[in-house]
Amino acid sequence: MSGSTTGGVMPADTTEDVRRRGAEQARQVAVLPVGSYEQHGPYLPLATDTLVACAVAREIAAAYPVHLLPPVTISCSHEHAAWPGTVSISATTLHAVVRDIAGSLRRSGVEALVVVNGHGGNYVLGNVVQEACARGERMALFPAPEDWEEARVRAGVVSSLLTDMHAGEIETSVLLHACPEFLRPGYESSDFVADDRRHLLSLGMSAYTDSGVIGRPSLGSAEKGKELLASLADSFGACFGLLTGADGGTGTQGAARAGGAARAGGAAGAAGSERA
Repeated sequence: MSGSTTGGVMPADTTEDVRRRGAEQARQVAVLPVGSYEQHGPYLPLATDTLVACAVAREIAAAYPVHLLPPVTISCSHEHAAWPGTVSISATTLHAVVRDIAGSLRRSGVEALVVVNGHGGNYVLGNVVQEACARGERMALFPAPEDWEEARVRAGVVSSLLTDMHAGEIETSVLLHACPEFLRPGYESSDFVADDRRHLLSLGMSAYTDSGVIGRPSLGSAEKGKELLASLADSFGACFGLLTGADGGTGTQGAARAGGAARAGGAAGAAGSERA
C-alpha cells in the first residue's frame, strides 16, 4: 500500500504504515516533493510549485509502493525576487537539505530517494543527484524534460515547454484538476509570451514579464491536468524500476530513460526545459 495524504500535501502515514510497507519491499524508495514559494502572477498562489510537486508525488504514491515524504516548500527562487511574497534559500542550503534527508532515510533502511521537483530554478538538484550517484547512492530526479514532453503531448497541452515557462497552461491545468480552490479569477486573460529569455539568470524574471506570467494560462483545463499527472505516473515506472532493480516491464528503452532522469540531464532536468 502506498503512502496516503491529507489535504493533498502532507502524508498521513503512521510509523506502523511505514514499517508494514517496508516489510513488503526488498528495496524501499522514498519520494520527496520539492516546490517553492514564489510569485505565480495575480491568480496562482505563491505555493504553486509545491502544490504541483505534491500532486505529482501523490499520483506516484497511488500507483507505486513508495514512502511519500512531506514537501520542501521553499527553494531557489532568486529570479522572482522582484515580486512581493517570494522567499528563497541558497542553492547550498537546498543541496544540504536534500543530502541530509537522503542520509537520514538510508540510516532508517530506505535506500533510494526520488526528488520530485516542481520548480525549474532548482538547478542544484541535478548536482545533488549526480554527486549522490557518483558516491554509489541510489537517487533520481523526476520528472525529466522528456517526461514533461510526453505528458504535454498526451494531455493535449498546446503550449511548448519553451513557451509554457511560468504560471502557464501546465501549472494552471494541474491546479484546476488537483486543487481548484487555490486559483483566483484572472488566468483566463493573463496570457503572455516571451520565448527569448537568454539573459534570465542575469536579469531575473522581471526583465521579461511585468505580470510575472510567461505562458498561456487561458488554455488550461482540469482535463489536461488529470492527463498530465496520469502520464507522469506512467513515466515514473522506468525510474522506479531503475532504483529497485526491477525491470517493471519498461525494457531497455525505459531503463535508458530512467537513467537519464537519475543523471538529471543537466540544469534543464530540474523541472523540464526552463520552467520557473
